[in-house]
Amino acid sequence: MSNFASEDALALYNVDRWGSGYFGISTDGHLLVHPKRNGEQIDLMEIVKEAHERRLHLPLVVRFHDLLRDRVQTINLAFIDAIAEMNYGGVYRGVFPIKVNQLREVVEEILDAGKPWHFGLEAGSKPELLAALSLHTDPESLVICNGYKDTSFIRNALLGRKLGKKIIMVVEKLEELAHTLRVFKDSGVEPMIGLRVRLLSKGAGKWATSGGENAKFGLSTADLVEASDMLHAAGLADALKLVHFHVGSQVPDIRTIKRAVREASRFYAKLFKMGHALGYLDVGGGLGVDYDGSRTTFDSSTNYTLNEYARDIVYSIMEVCDSEAVPHPNIVSESGRAIVAHHSVLIVEAFGSIEKNSRQAAIIATPDDPPLVSELLAIRNDLTRKHRLENLHDAQDIRERAQTMFDLGLLDLRAKARIETIYWQISESMVDMFRGLRYVPEEVKELEIALGDQLLCNFSVFQSLLDHWALGQLFPVMPIHRLNEQPDRNATLVDITCDSDGKVAKFVDLQDVKETLPLHRWKPGVPYYMGFFLAGAYQDIMGDLHNLFGRVNEMHVYLDTDEDRGYYVEEVLPGSTVGQVLSLTQWDVNELARRMKAQTDAAIKADVLKPSEGMRLLDDYEKDLTLYTYLDLDDQHRPPTPPQA
Repeated sequence: MSNFASEDALALYNVDRWGSGYFGISTDGHLLVHPKRNGEQIDLMEIVKEAHERRLHLPLVVRFHDLLRDRVQTINLAFIDAIAEMNYGGVYRGVFPIKVNQLREVVEEILDAGKPWHFGLEAGSKPELLAALSLHTDPESLVICNGYKDTSFIRNALLGRKLGKKIIMVVEKLEELAHTLRVFKDSGVEPMIGLRVRLLSKGAGKWATSGGENAKFGLSTADLVEASDMLHAAGLADALKLVHFHVGSQVPDIRTIKRAVREASRFYAKLFKMGHALGYLDVGGGLGVDYDGSRTTFDSSTNYTLNEYARDIVYSIMEVCDSEAVPHPNIVSESGRAIVAHHSVLIVEAFGSIEKNSRQAAIIATPDDPPLVSELLAIRNDLTRKHRLENLHDAQDIRERAQTMFDLGLLDLRAKARIETIYWQISESMVDMFRGLRYVPEEVKELEIALGDQLLCNFSVFQSLLDHWALGQLFPVMPIHRLNEQPDRNATLVDITCDSDGKVAKFVDLQDVKETLPLHRWKPGVPYYMGFFLAGAYQDIMGDLHNLFGRVNEMHVYLDTDEDRGYYVEEVLPGSTVGQVLSLTQWDVNELARRMKAQTDAAIKADVLKPSEGMRLLDDYEKDLTLYTYLDLDDQHRPPTPPQA
């Protein structure tokens, strides 16, 4: 019996580090969610069971709304505590950037959870602003308008101002300020203007280019002076309410944030002294998520906590403003990633695996073996630790010679298959001989990666984990059950798209990035479920329709201790059907069905199909247009139908 237990799985997959208290493992080896980081918990395998009962196929996104609310509360309390601790003169007024997750239910939940702290919204486009206007009802909270703006964008901001909303138009370029002033001129309503400052301080990590002096958005120092003059000339000096900056998403190093906040605070103080009734300093986004749990400056980590982040921002602003003798501004942040990343879990099912060697029977010598097979068998049977690298090099040489002979037609297929099998058996033994040693040669490390399985999973990287494919963003990945069993395989994950890039071959690790993930062997007919975590920011909305795999099914879950399972499903959002994704690419499903009917009728007339067979096939075609775009794996788990007597 294995001594592997849930505590070992916690350490193996670093759950206690990247999970931030929201995830754990039960004694029976199931992944648990703790939405409020207290004793209440939800078993992910119960979620899978309920999904099957509802005939809701995987892949499945599960949103834990109590966890989402906890994130909103946590970030607000962090700033409130820091402000109280330092006797800071302003208040915190956070906003959620809708672009990070535009799902209505998510945005509504965040606003509702943030009511006690007047939590607002950030909109970077006309559609986002129109959505924000309809949801925003708190006269004390903010709507921050970022991005480039046209007349209709500004006009809708004017509508919000007339309705008594605190809508701040953040100017990205001087022409935009002039345009905004023209639109507001005849309205009788004073605009609330913000200026985005282009700092010299530059971020770090994968999104560093969104900050710095060559950033896409923002005003230079000269532009700020000209903007101030324009506002004074228009008699609207008091309309300037906010200074904004942004150093990038997922900033890993707290020193980057502190430098940027100090620089922006200096701009704030100088503009205040130029006669503007400023009241807000917007520190933008950048609050990172520790995806790998290493707590370092690595791209997928952060070397700071949320409380440290809040204290450093409050202190840095206060220090500069006190030195300039200007009042402390109200602090605005746009920390979308840190709010929504944890609340969403993607659950997928494995439906097969590709293994290098483990299913091959032992190869024994036969009189018909060509010399290369005999030589390789001799190496395998006489492996020694003393000469292990020499043995490996000899085996590699024989394999290369075998390939050359095969290319020349001098080696048959059966002999080549035996050589490949023996080679991988030697490789597996070689990796075992070096396991646990302080120094492992690079070629042996590469061999270990090459020996890894490929676990076939029913999902699309391009739809559900786009940042992993496009940017190399790491997400925690692990099985959600069998976590009281010792994993006996190492694998990469491949999706069902017809693309070699449709895979996950980089995994979080405390020391570095792992090339394979410890997993259990996939068994035919036995479900094996994987979870992708911390993917609630950006991935849902940025998904790509590669191979026309659409949005996945969703369940929205709330804690409820009165329920047998400890939770209830508040809403189910069906994923895309085949017909829906075809329609998005200009295919008319009715026309498709009409054309197929014409072809079926012609086949029946030509006596290629029987009428009943043709109608059945046509019915199946039309039915399939209404089905989920992903694989239906339920048939793999159903017992075979017994033959009719």
